[in-house]
Amino acid sequence: MATERLVVVGGDAAGMSAASQARRLKGPQDLEIVAFERGRFTSYSACGIPYWVGGLVPERDDLIARTPEEHRARDIDLRTRTEVVELDLPGSRVRARDLDGGSESWTHYDKLVLATGARPVRPRLPGIGAHGVYGIQTLDDGQRLVDALERTRGRRAVVVGAGYIGVEMAEALVLRGYEVTVLHRGEQPMATLDPDMGGLVHTAMNRMGIRTVAGAEVTGILADDGRARAVATSAGEEYPADVVVLGIGVEPRTALARAAGLPLGPSGGILTDLSMRVRGHENVWAGGDCVEVLDLVAGRTRHIPLGTHANKHGQVIGSGVGGGYATFPGVVGTAVSKICDLEIARTGLRERDALEAGLRFVTATITSTNTAGYYPGAAEMTVKMLAERRTGRLLGVQIVGGAGSAKRVDIAAVALTAGMTVEQVVSLDLGYAPPFSPVWDPVMVAARKAVSAVRAAGV
Repeated sequence: MATERLVVVGGDAAGMSAASQARRLKGPQDLEIVAFERGRFTSYSACGIPYWVGGLVPERDDLIARTPEEHRARDIDLRTRTEVVELDLPGSRVRARDLDGGSESWTHYDKLVLATGARPVRPRLPGIGAHGVYGIQTLDDGQRLVDALERTRGRRAVVVGAGYIGVEMAEALVLRGYEVTVLHRGEQPMATLDPDMGGLVHTAMNRMGIRTVAGAEVTGILADDGRARAVATSAGEEYPADVVVLGIGVEPRTALARAAGLPLGPSGGILTDLSMRVRGHENVWAGGDCVEVLDLVAGRTRHIPLGTHANKHGQVIGSGVGGGYATFPGVVGTAVSKICDLEIARTGLRERDALEAGLRFVTATITSTNTAGYYPGAAEMTVKMLAERRTGRLLGVQIVGGAGSAKRVDIAAVALTAGMTVEQVVSLDLGYAPPFSPVWDPVMVAARKAVSAVRAAGV
């Protein structure tokens, strides 16, 4: 039997997990693996970049799980600083460009994996390309920002956007000694939460000395001699900046897929089946931040760029490529973060999501403590729960609080995946001891209140 060739486009979590899993299942005599990565680094934790920028992680290389050399030692032909610029699906080949030398060449494949990731949203605004404006998605992006912070004389930073990356980068810049202003369009930071829960994050940011400006519509970056000096808004305000960080969010990097005619979803992510095979294409798989995944609660595809998903996608893809079988059934939208000592978590639907899905629901919000109230160090935590009005089915949970709060969202994530009702959540047999929880865990207290709200609402 002739040796097959697998071509992987993208060398981070999904791509190299797929390549590594395929290599475990098939040796080089059966499967040749060629991987292209446009950057210099592979298999790293993009989620850890803010903590490296802020100095909590001492070295950049601490974020790297496996270097290019380590992948090559496992019989994977990994080509860094090489960007795939065209897919020829009928011809089963890709065209790649050496970013340093400029040469181009075609590579044939029998099986193709697309793991092109996501890119920071860069709105088309005057001055957005000025020096001193940074989007953070890859380790190369993080290195450029760290280099800039070390040589920049001024200490004023403006972060545009207050999602996960915006909030985390704001804290990192404060730890670096910068005076930080966060501009965001919403009513509160963290639009992944409902506004009432986002208000708790706003309070914590202010407590850290971070200035937050809500309802701010950025109209441009003001520059002198090509270097950013301020961010302008539609209100006529100018916010001085020696460094500007874009924390608006990311979008799937799918220009290659679009040009090749691959199916894309509403947010522009590639559409796959449960085995992560691109719909309608037998020998093409896709995974990571460039795909859309099934939201098990809302029943529709969404773009949810998280490293946890990307690594799972890679394992599933590698199994399929290597002759095995695995599936990725979907997600419930679980995410956690922190700012200073405040932990932030969510899973399932927000009120806005539930309304868009046409669901009738009730909400319940409670404030409790992360440990028994009398135990030293007890910290306040707030839990908000959404439940379907008629059935009591759990729809979503948001948590904001002190140490030990965020990972409680995993209780809700399991309950959502299992399709449990809030009444069933109340009956869960959770661990208890005063150092870890009150007798009634805050998630269960919120569920009890949600049960009462469902009963009061009736049909």
